[in-house]
Amino acid sequence: MTLRFVGIDPNTGGEGSPTVWVEEESADLVLQGEEADALLKSLVGSTEWVPGHKTGIPPHERVIRIPFHMVPILREACDAAERTAAEHRDVR
Repeated sequence: MTLRFVGIDPNTGGEGSPTVWVEEESADLVLQGEEADALLKSLVGSTEWVPGHKTGIPPHERVIRIPFHMVPILREACDAAERTAAEHRDVR
């Protein structure tokens, strides 16, 4: 597995910080962020966002919060993921 670093929260204090990578083989976005607080998890887990879709947060998933000021970094990561996916399609 190879991760391409895209960006880190520019307001970081040098410890654990929201960070974004692109996984090179799958072109998936990989996010590190602050785990959501109980209120946000409750809202996410109890709301039927898609009709007929089961509510709740599965044990293997987490709700994370990424600061708004990281939106440009997420856009950059999405562009990088699209380029990576296109490169893999061209190789096949």
